[in-house]
This record gives sequence, C-alpha cells and structure tokens, in this order.
Amino acid sequence: MSETIIKPVKPLRIDWKELWRYRELFYYLAWRDVKVRYKQTAIGALWAVIQPFLMMVVFTVFFGTVLSIQTNGIPYPIFAFTGLLFWNFFSNSLGGASNSLVANQSIIQKIYFPRVLLPLASTMVYLLDFVIASFVLAGLMVYYHYAPTFIGILLIVPCLFITALTFSGLGLWLAALNVKYRDVRYALPFFIQVLLFVTPVIYPITLLGTHRWLWFFNPMSGVIDTMRVGLLGTGNINWQLLGASFGISLVIFLLGLLYFDKTEQYFADIV
Repeated sequence: MSETIIKPVKPLRIDWKELWRYRELFYYLAWRDVKVRYKQTAIGALWAVIQPFLMMVVFTVFFGTVLSIQTNGIPYPIFAFTGLLFWNFFSNSLGGASNSLVANQSIIQKIYFPRVLLPLASTMVYLLDFVIASFVLAGLMVYYHYAPTFIGILLIVPCLFITALTFSGLGLWLAALNVKYRDVRYALPFFIQVLLFVTPVIYPITLLGTHRWLWFFNPMSGVIDTMRVGLLGTGNINWQLLGASFGISLVIFLLGLLYFDKTEQYFADIV
C-alpha cells in the first residue's frame, strides 16, 4: 500500500501537480455553486441580466440625466453598462471569494485539499453571469450603432485576466481574514460600495483632470477604460494605464496569495 505524505510548501510556491490532482474537486465546487445560485428561482440566470440592467437605468436617470455627466459623446446607458459589466464581475467575485472559507467550514474541518480551490471556484459562477450579461451589452451596441474594434475584441481576455488577478488577490486575503475576524462580512459591502465610486464606472477617467494619475493605483480603472474604448470604438487606448493595471493587479494577487499561504494551516482549527 502506497502512502501520501502531506507537507507544507515554501511561501508563494504553488504545487501545480497537487492542484492538477484536485481538478475534479475544483469542477465540482464550481458547478455546485452554479446550481445553488439558481436553484428554486423563478427566472434563473436572468438575474445575471436584471442586476446590471437596473443599475444602468438608475445611473442613467441620476447621473446621465439629472447631473448630466459628460461621457465624450457616448450615450450614457451603454457607457454605464460597459463599466457595470466588468465591475459586477469584479465585485460579485470578490464577495464570493471572501465568504468561501466560512461557507465551507464543514468541508475544511473534515478532509484535506488545497484550500485555495474554494475562493477560486466560488468565482466561476460570476464568470457565467458575465457571459450572460454580455449579450445585453451586444444588444445595446446594436441599438446605438456601435461596433467593437479588432484590438478591443483581442483585449477582452487580458482585461478579464487583470480583473481576475485583482479580485483573486483581494479575495484570498479577505477569505483568510474572514476565518479569524467575522467582521469582514459586515465591512465588505461597504468596502465594495466605496470602491464603486472611486472607480470610473459611472463617469469617465477624464473627470479627474490633472489628477488623472490617481487612476494608475486602481487596476479596475484601466480595465474599464480600455474596454470602453475598445468595445465602443471611441478614442485611443491608454496603454500606460492598462500596463499599470496589470502591474498593480499582479502585486495584489501575490500579496493575497502570500497571506493566504501563511494562514492556511490554521483554517481548520478556527473556522
């Protein structure tokens, strides 16, 4: 009989072979979350469309009509929805990842598996939501006569990757922190709400004027601005901002992974 010895790895050293052995568990966890999310709902996956659509309507009334925010000639509904599409993917995934360990405490206390699978698998359902909501954006583009540029289409995957790095890094850190301090679940909605207003979701990056350099510290600003320019075919892509977004998101991910790795050994004892 062969035996398997489980021992810790060095910080920031990912055991890819182990993760590959547990790939079926990752698929199961992701599929379970998809089924639970839409179980016993009357309209099912349409909730992925209703949330950003209603937010677009509200923002259009208050910010587009009442406050008359300038959007460089882009109709405000499609301007807002493009930002909300990526923002909802980020914010919902961050919330799911942050609560993943506490929500699965019974599994953590019973068997061993790479704990990092839980925060990452919990975000897959929101990727599905993103795909579904993308059809609404496509409909808005047809309605307002906008066509995506070729470079914009090519940048969708890199921008999704930057978004994933950002919410994964923050999610790993908050998930580990949530195991010890349950205040995270109460502070997180407020934190996400603040992030919404310091991210160019409902207004253009030009609003800051000479202080536009502040966007370089917010990785989601580069993602949203790049997708607006690329998908709507207006203006020029700010490659420096996009590059800064990638750099900041990579740092966030590595720091989150480092903290998760250092605290992982205590999860089963205190969760």
